[in-house]
Amino acid sequence: MGKDAHPGLSCPEGLTRRDFLRAAGRLALATGAGATLLPRWAWAVEPRRPNILVILADDLGYADTGFQGCKDIPTPNIDSIAAGGVRFTDGYVSCPICAPTRAGLLTGRYQQRFGFEHNPGPESHAAKNFGLPRSEKIISERLKALGYATGMVGKWHVGYRPELTPPERGFDEFFGFLSGANNYLPAAFRGQRNTILRGMEPVEEREYLTDAFGREAAAFIDKNRERPFFLYLAFNAVHSPLEASPRLRERFAGIKDPKRQTYATMLGAMDDAVGKALGKLREHKLEEDTIIFFLSDNGGPTPQTTSRNDPLRGYKGQVYEGGIRIPFAMQWKGHVPAGKKADRPLISLDIVPTVLAASGATPTAEDKLDGVNLLPFLKGEVEKAPHDRLFWRMGEQHAARVGDWKLVCRRGQPPELYNLAEDIGEKVDLAARNPGKLKELQAAYDEWNARNMPAQWVRQDGLTARGAGTDAERFDRLDRDGDGLLTPEELPRPRLFKRLDRDGDGLISPQEAEAFAGKGEEP
Repeated sequence: MGKDAHPGLSCPEGLTRRDFLRAAGRLALATGAGATLLPRWAWAVEPRRPNILVILADDLGYADTGFQGCKDIPTPNIDSIAAGGVRFTDGYVSCPICAPTRAGLLTGRYQQRFGFEHNPGPESHAAKNFGLPRSEKIISERLKALGYATGMVGKWHVGYRPELTPPERGFDEFFGFLSGANNYLPAAFRGQRNTILRGMEPVEEREYLTDAFGREAAAFIDKNRERPFFLYLAFNAVHSPLEASPRLRERFAGIKDPKRQTYATMLGAMDDAVGKALGKLREHKLEEDTIIFFLSDNGGPTPQTTSRNDPLRGYKGQVYEGGIRIPFAMQWKGHVPAGKKADRPLISLDIVPTVLAASGATPTAEDKLDGVNLLPFLKGEVEKAPHDRLFWRMGEQHAARVGDWKLVCRRGQPPELYNLAEDIGEKVDLAARNPGKLKELQAAYDEWNARNMPAQWVRQDGLTARGAGTDAERFDRLDRDGDGLLTPEELPRPRLFKRLDRDGDGLISPQEAEAFAGKGEEP
């Protein structure tokens, strides 16, 4: 402390001025005795608002982390979040694909409320109105208004127009890219469409991209350690393309399947990057001052990447549990129990209201949030579950969970009904035996859906007609997640897929499709 700041008052040895002020303010508020036990200046110090760190993985399966039972790919840093906090066994996202989930997470509202229902497809072909509308306030804008330093590192995927990019949506700092996927290896960055940006200025990145994101996250924490901060760390790992981290090949040499080994290096690199961010929190003694969320944006696309959703049915793009139930953990040391397992349904929409409550900004009815504050539930102050019903809608498929019952409706198929308490793998369809329950869940869904908007753009999905458009246009329409590669799910014609996939890596590149089309053959 400066000699003239508070005459006669010295800071205890080994305690920084910031920590002393924070401790003094907390003691005053906790005891109500600031006027007698502490000097007036200490009573005036408010407790520091908690830092917020939201870590979002991309296409990570339900069973892909150690805290969810993964055995062949260690994830000690990610696991430490669950060990130091709460693991949500029934944690969901609001959509089984990337962009809509992110729109819901950032707003705390079902994205169907404002028509954000589909991925945009490739950036060059995205609808002109694609993006998270400015009428929807997002978490960075809310926290910036409270005095937070705000930063984003990683994948955006919720708006390409200048007014919809991170620097215009409440982020003081941005390092990452705007589209739905990117390469990882530095040599692949040159000439690609998904430029790496700092702010909105292109940069030349020389590190493996996941490592670079870990570096930038640690730097943001280091820079803003003296004030409350919000960091949205949105990895593109472990989304395709499968590109191994060169430095981690030896670590996973024991995995014999080449595809799984590559995937392991990608997940290992993400865990290391998470470790860099957590290490900075520990270095600056900020763990107890930081709320940390870790989750995936949807279930794993198992055939594409070897991600695993065990014991769930389905994968990315489906409203079965494997597409929407994800690894999800939260840590706030000293405020929520450590090592706890929470087995009630909750959803990524709950992050915004939980953060606002912890930061002292109570949402109002005008905010129309669909998420709820999880803190009373986690602290044992309330007995009931955070949600008694949850809903999903994406095009011609939808689902509803009411209690333990789950409704699944897929395009062209009769409705399905499952009891998740007895059948987490959704193996036994109970619709025929329980028509009353089926009707009840469909009515609940219809009531929820009546408050939604129609989709404001159409996902680039499938051929409108054989031979319609140019070869590039047909490829882009099939490439529904916009990552520049076709998966077996995006082209569900096995014999044709095998012919197109010339290198046998389980993915079709534009070059492979062009070579096929050059022979006069049509996909």
